[in-house]
Amino acid sequence: MKFFIVLACVLAVVAANEEANVLRNDAEVNVDNFKYAYEFDNSIKAEQEGKLAGEDTWVVKGQYSFTSPEGEQVSLQYTADENGYHVDAANPLLPTPPPVPEHILKAIEYINAHPPKALN
Repeated sequence: MKFFIVLACVLAVVAANEEANVLRNDAEVNVDNFKYAYEFDNSIKAEQEGKLAGEDTWVVKGQYSFTSPEGEQVSLQYTADENGYHVDAANPLLPTPPPVPEHILKAIEYINAHPPKALN
């Protein structure tokens, strides 16, 4: 949940620094769910909704988008739940991990094909 607070603050600061006008600002907060959406005329948009899924567990889904300083459209969709934060769909401009090297894949394959023998 801290991530979402930080994200909202960062986007608000960016919007404030660019003198953006608010095009949309909707919010609905209840005891067991919430929903908000905002949009600025400088291309920043965000939507998020969450539901209480247990005594102290929330399931949150959202998305945000903006135009980078280079003029590229950046967007991200995410889910946050008891298992952590998961990116569901991301713009290809966002960093991704490198592929697993071939020699590591071969080593894993060998280990799986030759499990250790049981000690007596």
